[in-house]
Amino acid sequence: MSDQGRVFGKVAESYDRGRPSYPRTAVEWLVGPMPMSVLELGAGTGKLTRTLVELGHDVHATDPDEAMLDVLRRHLPDVRTSVGSAEQIPAPDLTYDVVVVGQALHWFDLDKALPEIARVLNPGGTLAMAWNERDESIPWVRKLGRLIENPVESADPSEPVLDSGLFEGVEHARYDFWQTIDRSSVVDLVLSRSNLAGRSDEEREAKRREVLAFYDDYGRGMDGMQLPYKCLAYRATVVPRVPGRPVVETPVATTFISSGGSLTDTAHSLPRILDSIAEDRPDPGSTGSMLLIDFR
Repeated sequence: MSDQGRVFGKVAESYDRGRPSYPRTAVEWLVGPMPMSVLELGAGTGKLTRTLVELGHDVHATDPDEAMLDVLRRHLPDVRTSVGSAEQIPAPDLTYDVVVVGQALHWFDLDKALPEIARVLNPGGTLAMAWNERDESIPWVRKLGRLIENPVESADPSEPVLDSGLFEGVEHARYDFWQTIDRSSVVDLVLSRSNLAGRSDEEREAKRREVLAFYDDYGRGMDGMQLPYKCLAYRATVVPRVPGRPVVETPVATTFISSGGSLTDTAHSLPRILDSIAEDRPDPGSTGSMLLIDFR
């Protein structure tokens, strides 16, 4: 995980108070209807963990920051937790049905993290990823985004996940929801952002005053405001491992699923298997030929 991704422990309480949770329907889609063995990477204060537990899943929550996990443990004392990173997962091979990442995959070194995730997944296991993004099609939400100084960008992980050759069949779904914010929680929401968490006390106080002035202009006092979000959810299946066989890429179809139910096909890659048989084309020190088995 990048150094910037490790600043959240300084603002763990604000993070827990100010950040939105995840829609239950989105979590059900990500993990499936049956109880699963779930590893959560970058679990933070447990915003996603709580819904996973409510749905009956057996969750092992990990995060590189002890301060974030301390908050999670306070809310969920029965959940197994470990301090650890996605680049070095504290688990043996073939342990989990699902690996879940909420609002954290963009912090990972994917060259190291994706092989680790594939390693700990059971055959047919799922990598499930989600991001909550503000809906900045609404003018006052765009203004809030400018205060946060962290513009909304596409979080689509399909390309790096598929390019790894370790996963296939990426699906995508969107779920719209609202977070109720008030004069206090909007400050927590803004100051818990990574780009603001590491600033000086003077800079953070100036930002706090700026956010309160914004809320007083747009807010509803004690009634709060409804901040619109879209939860972008992705899931992919781990490619079965065949010992001794290298992986190359071949284009096939992936599926997009919107909350309205429409479907669109795009292209991604599945592995081809290259197998060698000892005849014609020699390897160093032996004789042999190459047989191409192309499962398209």
